Amino acid sequence: MKTYTIIAGVNGTGKSSLTGSLKAQTKSLGTIIDTDKITAEAGVSTLAGGKIALKKIRSCLERGICFTQESTLSGHFTHETARKAREAGYYIRLYYVGLDSAEESVRRIANRVARGGHDIPTDIVQRRFSERWTNLAAVLPYCDEAVFFDNDNGFIEVAVYENGELLEKGSKRPVWLRELKAYLQGAEMTR
Repeated sequence: MKTYTIIAGVNGTGKSSLTGSLKAQTKSLGTIIDTDKITAEAGVSTLAGGKIALKKIRSCLERGICFTQESTLSGHFTHETARKAREAGYYIRLYYVGLDSAEESVRRIANRVARGGHDIPTDIVQRRFSERWTNLAAVLPYCDEAVFFDNDNGFIEVAVYENGELLEKGSKRPVWLRELKAYLQGAEMTR
């Protein structure tokens, strides 16, 4: 089965770490497209790395092969890719990683930079954090499967999205999950 996997969350939530964990558990991730890794390995600017990643995604869709994309869901590209993948008969799954605050994301990014990783300006992180539910809601309708992880202290599965409904799992109820649930219920009410 052709599968398009989206590993999403605001910068600093742990998308690459989750990708590594999933890679060890499943063989169905296909080609993994991580813009940050592409940028670092190619030694190019973030913009150039992004263009390489977009080309790889388009190539995977054209060839009909399984692929995984890490994304903050900002902008329209992931939403459009999900739409095109749906039209091309892909099974689409989303793994979303959440944190309770933009400040926690910024702290994690600073820690990553201190260890030699890449930086993301604080204003961009804050903007993406404030837009995260709108961006997520644009992609969810295309997903056959969506699993939500809290990464306050390790990845804990806290919810799934099935048949248009966010279903909580386990006993952990992070603030961000309650906010997402309220957002999705409000979006449903306005339709």
